[in-house]
Amino acid sequence: MDIKEFLDFIETKQPVEANSKVFEMFHILAQEALKITMEINNKYHTPDEIVDLFSKLTGKKVHPSFKLFPPFYTDCGKNITLGKNVFINSCCKFQDQGGIKIGDGCLIGHSVVIATINHDFNPHNRAKMYPKPVNIGNNVWIGSNSTILPGVNIGDGAIIAAGSVVINDVLKNTIVAGNPAKIKKEIRF
Repeated sequence: MDIKEFLDFIETKQPVEANSKVFEMFHILAQEALKITMEINNKYHTPDEIVDLFSKLTGKKVHPSFKLFPPFYTDCGKNITLGKNVFINSCCKFQDQGGIKIGDGCLIGHSVVIATINHDFNPHNRAKMYPKPVNIGNNVWIGSNSTILPGVNIGDGAIIAAGSVVINDVLKNTIVAGNPAKIKKEIRF
């Protein structure tokens, strides 16, 4: 299985069976991601070098306006898509096998977790996984220590307050907070 076949399968949102070709690809991509993130995280790199390394990690050309403060962790890398002027602060953890799309002008705070895979509830079938992408609109601010769970869509201009656990879609131009995150305010200009 090549990367295109893998990404095409994941896009179908079908379950990933244990020991399938897709399951094996998870492990292959994880090893590549570990190698690249170790390079990112364990020595100083200029902003241009970070853009180059992140492009290698994602397998896509990352816009030169991208900024990252390491360390950064992911267990795939190839299913992250970034817009322009994205900033990711230190200690973020992306589980991107199911797909993470981040729009233009987004700010991702310290220690944010974005998850895109759930395991089967049946303990005898726990290795079976269900990919669900996370889509983050333009100009979104995700506060430190927030967790975004699989399948969540965050609308343009939204703010996720620090420490929130986002289990449902977030409307554009709203502020959500809490566990689970709930709308606290609409943003008016």
